[in-house]
Amino acid sequence: MNDKKRLKGGEFLTIDQSWNDIFTMEDFSEEQKMMLQTAKEFIDREVWPKKAQIEEKDYQLVEELMKQMGELGFLGISVPEEYNGLGMGFVTTVLVCDYLSGATGSLSTAYGAHTGIGTIPILLYGNEEQKKKYLPKLATGEWFSSYALTEPEAGSDANSGKTKAVLSDDGKYYSITGNKMWITNAGFADLFIVFARIEDDKNITAFIIEKEKAGEGFTLGEEEHKLGIVASSTRQVFMNEVKVPVENMLGERNGGFKIAMNALNVGRIKLAAACLEAQRRILDGSLNYADERKQFGVSINTFGAIKEKLANMAVQAFASESGVYRASKDIENAIEDNIKAGMPKNEAELKGVEEFAIECSILKVWVSDASQLAADSGIQIMGGMGYSKEMPMEAAWRDARISRIYEGTNEINSLHSIGMLVKRAFQGRIDLMSPAMNVANELMSIPSFDTPDYSIPFSQEKEILSNLKKSFFMVAGAALQKFGADLEKHQQLILRAAHILIEIYMAESAVLRAEKMLNHKAADAEFAGKLAMIQLYSSVEKIKHEATTGIISFAEGDELQMMMSGLRRFTRYNEYPNIVQLRTEIADYLINKNKYPF
Repeated sequence: MNDKKRLKGGEFLTIDQSWNDIFTMEDFSEEQKMMLQTAKEFIDREVWPKKAQIEEKDYQLVEELMKQMGELGFLGISVPEEYNGLGMGFVTTVLVCDYLSGATGSLSTAYGAHTGIGTIPILLYGNEEQKKKYLPKLATGEWFSSYALTEPEAGSDANSGKTKAVLSDDGKYYSITGNKMWITNAGFADLFIVFARIEDDKNITAFIIEKEKAGEGFTLGEEEHKLGIVASSTRQVFMNEVKVPVENMLGERNGGFKIAMNALNVGRIKLAAACLEAQRRILDGSLNYADERKQFGVSINTFGAIKEKLANMAVQAFASESGVYRASKDIENAIEDNIKAGMPKNEAELKGVEEFAIECSILKVWVSDASQLAADSGIQIMGGMGYSKEMPMEAAWRDARISRIYEGTNEINSLHSIGMLVKRAFQGRIDLMSPAMNVANELMSIPSFDTPDYSIPFSQEKEILSNLKKSFFMVAGAALQKFGADLEKHQQLILRAAHILIEIYMAESAVLRAEKMLNHKAADAEFAGKLAMIQLYSSVEKIKHEATTGIISFAEGDELQMMMSGLRRFTRYNEYPNIVQLRTEIADYLINKNKYPF
């Protein structure tokens, strides 16, 4: 690992990181750029021209494309070379997921399910015999994998599943009975990772089921007809006393819930990555249409209302990229540190991803929301044509919608981010008390009226970011003090704190990336700076709203007045940017290039 200061998960809230300590897309190695280009060329050549065919629910085509991806090595990016994979680092696995996922949600979902939750549990929890038996087939596309966790009465509460596993009298196999639903890739999968409960165990246990050996007790429902990702195979799985050899238990008995949660951590940041190229393609398509479409004798891209939408789409795409690749490198560095400390590789990866589980949840929520907003704006720019199935924008909107549901709904992930943060504070892994006390003391002090010096680029923006963190500690600290352990009963209040937390991370990621580009004199650095300024302004306004809603829900009297005064102090600009002018300049820059430049 390099010598740059590495923050632990969640510490972005308590420590102001330098631009020189974060990773951005502009830092890609030559090998990573080559992988990016290879992935993009495959999608442009083999997938994009067949998008209409995919939208006609051509499941067979998706399976064929998955086989091609296996032949090109895309299914084994993160699988070690000894198991026929490419053994590449975490950042590279994320960027490949990014650029393979933008053309159609159907293929993106099939790819993500296979390489993520369908392969990672075996990679991280499988014994050596299981890895040697299954990973080479999964890495090359000889076999495809599916992950069967959700049940009719067990969705967000994954550990409440009713599927049962009963050990045979001779101790040689488990007999599994139960019903799984919404199972991705079920229609063509050769291998299923299934979760079931043994006797009255507290937690579920994971098993590997080979379809061809499962017998007549293993059956599939019909393909589900869905709003989006229509050619992604999604079926119910019915199991009636399916015999599974004891050696096919994955990990330990009672360890299934842990496997499921850790697989979801990886899945969350990969899902965020899968929304990036979709945003870029939506923006590029919107730019092309707005240039060609004429109304009142001129292109509609000359209208201010259209420019505002184009600018906002670019801002959100830039922030999304900034957050995803910042966290990806943090995870990769943590994994490398763990290996150097003597951890086995699988444990090092588990601990590395778990370290940044808060950031994974943040990214899942924010980027999936941004992808949906981009698609919605794309349809609006195209008007009636955007609503037509003849245009790709309509499918992009439908495909984006599921991203806010799977890998844990955005609501669950928002609550989860705060829950993890508080838990780590109680464990002593992160110090939240000191900054909370400092903010409380600051609220009682007289604010400075000195005129700040903002001659250094981004100095005001970074000061505002520090103050936004104070807003979080003010609201969350007061709420925790008031409700204590009962805080978990106040979900609406926790959501306010989560939204503040999320906006801080995304705005800071955008500002630090723009600052780094400026210091490195990167191409489009001035443009990036404008994008970051708008993202910060948007986050400030969102935080004002969320914090106000939170404060007035539990504070009153003098406390209410003091906190509202503090909020005004912590969200104040000394020099307001001209947001309308910035959006116009951003849109004009995009229109001139006729594409998103990053």
